[in-house]
Amino acid sequence: MDNTSTTLESQIHSDQTNPNSITYSSPFTLYSMAISSSSQSHRLAIGSFIEEYSNKINILDFNPQTLSIKPTPISFTHPYPPTKLMFQPNPNSKQLLASSGDFLRLYSLQETSSELLSVFNNSKSSEYCAPLTSFDWNELEPRRIGTSSIDTTCTIWDIEKGVVETQLIAHDKEVNDIAWGEAGVFASVSADGSVRVFDLRDKEHSTIIYESPQPDTPLLRLAWNKQDLRYMATILMDSNKIVILDIRSPTLPVAELERHRGSVNAISWAPTSSQHICSAGDDAQALIWELPTVAGPNGIDPMSMYLAGAEINQLQWSAAMPDWIAIAFENKLQLLKV
Repeated sequence: MDNTSTTLESQIHSDQTNPNSITYSSPFTLYSMAISSSSQSHRLAIGSFIEEYSNKINILDFNPQTLSIKPTPISFTHPYPPTKLMFQPNPNSKQLLASSGDFLRLYSLQETSSELLSVFNNSKSSEYCAPLTSFDWNELEPRRIGTSSIDTTCTIWDIEKGVVETQLIAHDKEVNDIAWGEAGVFASVSADGSVRVFDLRDKEHSTIIYESPQPDTPLLRLAWNKQDLRYMATILMDSNKIVILDIRSPTLPVAELERHRGSVNAISWAPTSSQHICSAGDDAQALIWELPTVAGPNGIDPMSMYLAGAEINQLQWSAAMPDWIAIAFENKLQLLKV
């Protein structure tokens, strides 16, 4: 990481001369976004947040040489606002994009066009299913996608066969997020206030590794450290804390990061370092933290801070572009150099 010790200053949209920040203005309010996992194609996907049935997904191109973000001809409608977007990990010749909302959908992206490949519906009795809050694409076994739903379940799809591999009642209340660790191991967080880990080799049991200190305080997001699978991070509803967990010592966080001045909305581990994590929230701040190698007191300060123009509701730190963090606020997508 370079320049992480200094505070990055926010810039106005018209100023593209600052190499530490690049801004794209969308015609609609943004929520979901994704960065392509291909090192050749610097594509970004953004999803609208419009309180109507008809929403939009647009594909953008980032040029690291000219430091510019430009729209591509690829734009398509999406039923309801997508709750998450994600490009296929380790892409082969064709580029795939998945979205969650009313269903899990899979799209194929070409140079200038897109094709809806599949709509995955697990409801046996109806053409409707409970809304999906999130999903995660398994990097080690890309045929698997796990989804989380408000109906308390997590569903593991085999997207190559188009079938459900398994569906589990994962929590007592809505499941808000899901994240893969090892190939057959995933974790989820819920409105019941717990983080639970599941192993597909033993579907009857789960391990609760954390519960909210105040009963039934919902946990909103979960991020598993891919550089060190012992660690994961979660955030609580209406809280300025990022809770860092070590799965070897359940129930007690190894650190609680508490420097945001508003609720934290998004977290993302660094793709190339096991000790760095970024968080963003209602205080319009994106903070990068360096965790101590030995667990210590909770008085940890962020190592760098970026101030955006409004509440940040989404954050991505992609392995394909480890020098850049993407944030979304209002109708803006910004790439921040770290």
